[in-house]
Amino acid sequence: MRFTLSIIALSQALALWSQSAYTVISNPGAKASEEININFHTDLGSGPSTISYAPAGADWDKAKIAKAKSHLCEAYDSMYSKRANGENFYEDARFMRNVVNLKGLKPDTRYKYRINADTLTRYFNTAPDDGHFTAAIISDFHCYPPLPKRQQAAMAMLDTLRSINGEDFDMIIHLGDVCAWGGSYSFWKQLYEEPYFKNYAWAGVNGNHDDMDRTGTKNSNQFFKNANASPLNGYKGQEGVCYYFKYGNTLFITLNNEAMRSDEGLAEAKAWVEKVLKKEKAKYVVVMEHYQWFYGQNGKDGQYPRWRDVFDKYGVDLALGGNNHRYASTHPLLSGKVVQPGQGTVYIQTPSSDNERGESIGDIEYNADLIKTRWAEGPQTVGAMIMQVTPEAMTLTLYDRNGEQIDRNVIPCRR
Repeated sequence: MRFTLSIIALSQALALWSQSAYTVISNPGAKASEEININFHTDLGSGPSTISYAPAGADWDKAKIAKAKSHLCEAYDSMYSKRANGENFYEDARFMRNVVNLKGLKPDTRYKYRINADTLTRYFNTAPDDGHFTAAIISDFHCYPPLPKRQQAAMAMLDTLRSINGEDFDMIIHLGDVCAWGGSYSFWKQLYEEPYFKNYAWAGVNGNHDDMDRTGTKNSNQFFKNANASPLNGYKGQEGVCYYFKYGNTLFITLNNEAMRSDEGLAEAKAWVEKVLKKEKAKYVVVMEHYQWFYGQNGKDGQYPRWRDVFDKYGVDLALGGNNHRYASTHPLLSGKVVQPGQGTVYIQTPSSDNERGESIGDIEYNADLIKTRWAEGPQTVGAMIMQVTPEAMTLTLYDRNGEQIDRNVIPCRR
């Protein structure tokens, strides 16, 4: 009898273990004041998955239950990779990808959630609907387990921003290259164990590193897509990678540079952005991609000439990028010229934040009249921004690792 009970207890324990969730992230839904998407993975054979969720201050017996949509994910399986100890190996990554779309949430509310029978509590905030919110903006920290200090530097930078902010952010935005190789599943899995992924919703951009495998021979937007649950409102082939969402009074549109390398790919992306801008109205419009608008080392054109016509036409307020590992911000620009605040687009790219792959800046040779500020600390650069939005203005402030303010841009509301 005791033996039989032990077998039953062991079977139950194994069932609970197999349902344990990993690589968990929450992302804003298309209408982020009342909608959040949650992405998580479970082992094969774990069975149906659910999420229990409730306002953070409520008792768990008041929680609601939502069932996940699940499918087999093999996007990362057998990819050549590296372990934390430097050992070469092939990723054994076949699992169930689970996505939950939570709707009907209360605006400006902190929620808690648990997955399956896990006792670990995670959190996210819905967007405020009064026109006020704050977000941390960070990029290019290239999570790489053999060099853990990269990830540590980025998380410490978020600690610094949170201390400056004085309270929790409403969300965190990353502008790409959060992984050294997006095809290495173990990198995503390690990164998402950080407290900032357990306690905040993230809106992210697919960077070129997130899009690649170790060998550089297989590029795929499926690496980013399956590690997130971004809205599926992008254009064909880019659903969940290119996407848009309303965060309070602000429209965010996210692009995938890897799909825009050709003239045809760029035209397709532009057509989609124009369609979104014609349809969706907001007080502020922000477009995000990974590649730089201008090269921080000398001011040379980057993505700016490819997009300025669309941004000018539809009154995009802010264009965000990364990739160059140097910070650069412009004056407000319209038709290739500097204009008064609130009359044009401000272009900003974040610096790197891993304290290991930064770059230096030299003399400015191009676009000196358009670029307002450039900054980097050389190879060991760590910096990130706080975005503060009110009905009157959007403010972007760059800080270094010590919390010193480096640059500030104030974008008045023009709608």
